[in-house]
Amino acid sequence: MSEAFNFDEEIDRRRVPALKPHPMVLGADGADLFPAGVADMDFKAPPPVLKALQTRLAHGVFGYETLPDGLIPALTGWVAARHGWRIDPGDILRAPNVLNSLAIAASLFTEPGDGIILQPPVFFDFYDVIAENGRRAIANPLILSNGRYAMDFEQLEALAADPRATMLFLCSPHNPVGRVWTRAELARLGAICRRHGVLVVSDEIHADLTFPGHTHTPFAALSEEDAMNSVTCLSPAKSFNIAACCGSFTVIADPEKRAAFQAENSRLTVNKNNAFASVAMEAAYRDGGPWLDAAVDYIRGNLALLRDRLAALPTVSLIEPEATFLVWLDFRALGLAPDALTAFLRGEAQWALTRGPAFGPQGEGFARLNIACTRARLAAALDSLERALAAENRR
Repeated sequence: MSEAFNFDEEIDRRRVPALKPHPMVLGADGADLFPAGVADMDFKAPPPVLKALQTRLAHGVFGYETLPDGLIPALTGWVAARHGWRIDPGDILRAPNVLNSLAIAASLFTEPGDGIILQPPVFFDFYDVIAENGRRAIANPLILSNGRYAMDFEQLEALAADPRATMLFLCSPHNPVGRVWTRAELARLGAICRRHGVLVVSDEIHADLTFPGHTHTPFAALSEEDAMNSVTCLSPAKSFNIAACCGSFTVIADPEKRAAFQAENSRLTVNKNNAFASVAMEAAYRDGGPWLDAAVDYIRGNLALLRDRLAALPTVSLIEPEATFLVWLDFRALGLAPDALTAFLRGEAQWALTRGPAFGPQGEGFARLNIACTRARLAAALDSLERALAAENRR
């Protein structure tokens, strides 16, 4: 399927101020590193998105605009077709990005000093949102067994029973371990949270990148009770590689919570329209399906290459992902402390990954790799890693 689109095209992202290859991320000495940390793709956006942006640009007038009539129907149609979730359009609010919605939810629906449960190793910005809003992160670490992560429901029950634990940030699918939570797992989590009055804020930005053989279940689609006890954050940013020119959507079924959220959006004036974001998102949701399917197919091809190459490297293990273009790698067999592992990957393998400890102490000995790049670039990077490991083993 990916043959219809050229994902093998090498694009020099340094021609624009892209974050992934920027010295801000790679360091002043990192120009020659394999840039595989920042969570975006090295692929051009879908042709329908590019065409929509070009058409909008050609209009030439960029004054204040309302929301396009077709955007919300495109979103609801996409989610219904892809994930079987029929969203009431009246439940949808807009936001600049998913992290904005997480922060507003934390500030609105918890009190200073309250605990917000998260499930590490988990997306590092969750920690920042919690701390910067004067809340406490409560860790409910995932359990790694036989190369697969699972939720610790017994500990979750105990943590949720604390009256000062009032919210849970759910990462679904999970970044960085790549789990697609099953309906049964989500239902069990939802029951625990409802029982103890813990509001679930579900970050589902990677939902569209679920691999064949797995099914993403929107948390709010579990039941009416779960919908009423949740805030869901959606965005086409990851799926269509348009993070720099799109926004996000917050779905809130509870009328009181939705009204409070809308009032806070208004107070912070974060509910304005961006002409390019609007047309990019509408085109992606309306016409981007074939491109996304092809991109996922290409990413799975990269994953197959990575899997095959790592099979010959006993000191690096792949945590098999069920979604996303992000891969969680286990380097613990090298026996290196976190700083030493980073120094080895940068200095010897020439890899710039996201450090495992950024996702919590449970990430020590691990690192997150982005495989949404050309296959040739990934193959060259794996050659470099293989040479570095061979040299390390000779010492």
